[in-house]
Formats: sequence, C-alpha cells, structure tokens
Amino acid sequence: MSGIPRTGQARAAEAFDRLRRHLSPKLALTGNFAGRGAVEEHAEGCRVTLSDGRTVLDFGSYAVTLLGHRHPAAVAAVRRQLDAMPTSTRSLANPVAAEAAACLSAYLGDVLPKVYFGLNGADVVEVAVKLARLATGRGRVVAVRGGFHGKSLGALALTHHPLYRAGLLGCRADVVHVDADDPAAVLREVAGGEVAAVVLEPVQGENGAVPLATGVLRQWCEDAARHGSFVIADEIQCGLRRCGERSVALADGLPVDAVLFGKPLGGGVLPLSALLCSERMYAPLAADPFLHSATFGGHPLACAVLPAVLPVIEELAEQGRLLSAALDEELERLRERYPAVVREVRGRGLLRGIDFCSPQAAGSVVVELAGAGLLVSPCLSSPTTVRLLPPLVSTPADVAQAAGILDAAIAVAERTVPVTSAG
Repeated sequence: MSGIPRTGQARAAEAFDRLRRHLSPKLALTGNFAGRGAVEEHAEGCRVTLSDGRTVLDFGSYAVTLLGHRHPAAVAAVRRQLDAMPTSTRSLANPVAAEAAACLSAYLGDVLPKVYFGLNGADVVEVAVKLARLATGRGRVVAVRGGFHGKSLGALALTHHPLYRAGLLGCRADVVHVDADDPAAVLREVAGGEVAAVVLEPVQGENGAVPLATGVLRQWCEDAARHGSFVIADEIQCGLRRCGERSVALADGLPVDAVLFGKPLGGGVLPLSALLCSERMYAPLAADPFLHSATFGGHPLACAVLPAVLPVIEELAEQGRLLSAALDEELERLRERYPAVVREVRGRGLLRGIDFCSPQAAGSVVVELAGAGLLVSPCLSSPTTVRLLPPLVSTPADVAQAAGILDAAIAVAERTVPVTSAG
C-alpha cells in the first residue's frame, strides 16, 4: 500500500465497498444515506466526527450511549482490566464478574440478589424465560402487544411485530400477546395455571417510546403472583436512569421477579447485559451453573466497566432530570407549532418519541436531520415515530441545538409531505 495518507472520501468509499461485498448492500445504502457519503470515525461525549470532517450531535445510538461516547471512567476501567486480564479462563473463579454482580445487586437495593451476565439484550431475555419455565415447570409466556425483546429465536417469540418473524414458522410457540391497556388481560391468561412468566417493558422503546400505564402493570403483577407466574421487567432500553429511575418497575412499586438491563450497562464502550432476579426464579441456575452458559458471559473487560460507571450514572441523575424538563419544553413547542405534522410527543425521561402524521413525514424528518447534523433512532415497529435518546452528559445547549435542527426538519416535512389524518 502507498504511504500517502488517504482522504476521508477514499476511506469512506472503501468502507462502503466492503459493507456491500461482505455484510449487506442495504447496510451500505442506509449508512451512505445517513452520513451523506461519510462514515463515523471518532466520537467524544455526545458528538461524532465523520470522515469528511463534519461533527454531528448524537441523540440516537439506540440508547447505548447514556454516558456519551468514550466516557473517561469507562475507558479507564477497560484499560486497567486490559493490562491485568482481559479474558476469563472459564475454569477459575472470575472476581471481576463477581464484583460487578455485587455492585449491580446493591444498585437495586439487593431486592433482586441473583445476577446473570450476557452481552446483548436478547441474551438475558432468553435466560430469563428459560429460568422461569424451569422454575415453574410451565411452558406458556405472556408478552405485550407492541413489545420488543430481541431478534434471536427465543426472544423473537416475545417480540410482537410480525415483521421480524416473516418466514420463520413456529417461533411463537407457547407465547401470547395481550393488549397493553387491558387490566384483566393477564388474569385471563394465568388463571389456568399454565403461564411461567409475564414479560413487559415499562416503557416500550421500539414501539415509539410508549410508557405503559402503571396501574395496569400493577394489576398484572398482582394477578401473576397469585397464580404462581413470574413477572419480568425488560428495562434494557428504559432502565439505568434513561427514564429517570434506576429501575422504572421498582421505582413505580411493581413487585417484579426480574429486571433486565443492557445497552448502556457497559458504559457505552463494551457490550454487557444483565438479568437480576429473585432466588426462586434463579434456583435452577443456582443448582446447576452450567444449565445456561456462554463463552463470553461475564467477560472481564465488560464487567470491569460496571462498577466504574454506576456511580457516574448516579452523579448525572439530576442532570438527566434537568435535560428531561428542557426536552419536554422544546418538544411541546414543536407539537404546538406543527399540529398538522406532529401528532404526539411521548415518552419518559430521556427516551422520547415524536409521532408524525405519516411514515413519509417521519422519513422526511430523518433525512433532513441526517444532513443537518442530528442523529436519532427510527422505530421499525412504529414507522411514524422518531426517537430521541440524549445522553446524560449532554447539556441544555445541546437540547436547544437539537430542537432547532428538528424545527427546521419538520418545517421541510410540512411543506413537502402530504398531511394525512391522525387515524
């Protein structure tokens, strides 16, 4: 290869070519579209620098970067562990995973003392359902319409949207989906004594930042408990102060048997997810720790980050509340200014959705945002909704900048996209 430094344009062209040839032409197409021909190359805080030199504001990244990119506490923890022991023998005891488990249990007040570590959200969804079925001796699981719990085959059975199951026969075995606004839905399902678990998201992220009614969830928990069924709160996207609380379910007083964390748990640096659950639910794995295992579960590099970042999340909790209030104000202003285009703004804390009058309007806004320097997360299960996921490290000035970019993008949609009724 030539020693002459390549231009950003050349680096991007090579990356897109490799994406097309070795991964997916559609990944190359969407990435090229989002970056306007550039690729991501460097990040710090809530800013990402592209190969063409532009810097964009990251209010997306699918909720991973709660502490922004490359938070110093997370990076330092990884470097320390990298210099000591970056992987586990899987035969000797792993003190890094043990410390991480103790820290995470204490973070929730030790009310759910047992911990299992995975790499991504679907990992811990799978083990949670597996344990619930083994601990109860039952097979059926109740999930919620609009819910998203992953795309691996077991987790996919719980995910509601049929898009992800196209062409996959039989992957919904023993799972029923109930309406989120029906207080009696769980009772009807569990009364027969065949349900192992009820799985729910207190705030549905992929469905467009939809908070579920606490009163309904409380009734579900009570009905499940009376009939011997576990309740699993999937907080992979909404937990860890993303929606203001350490655990949304526990803060709302829901007597759940398990809470699932993921996405930002590894500090936005490494993949890490966790199941926290009761002794009763964990009993099969306590009896046989090899009942469910993974080569990289409890990986020292990822687990080393957890004790370092939980205190940082807590230090920034008040900042999160201030950012949430600023976001409330800005989004309400946009809703009032563009009533024909913006149908609704919803969500909780720093997980917000803007629901537009049509998928075309939402798509137009995403296109304009990409060109103007704001990254957001679309919702595949709700194509009319655009998600905003500001990091805790962002500032009111960042929120104001994002709102200004949104204002301009919505104005373009109002001029160029046919407005449809809210129905």
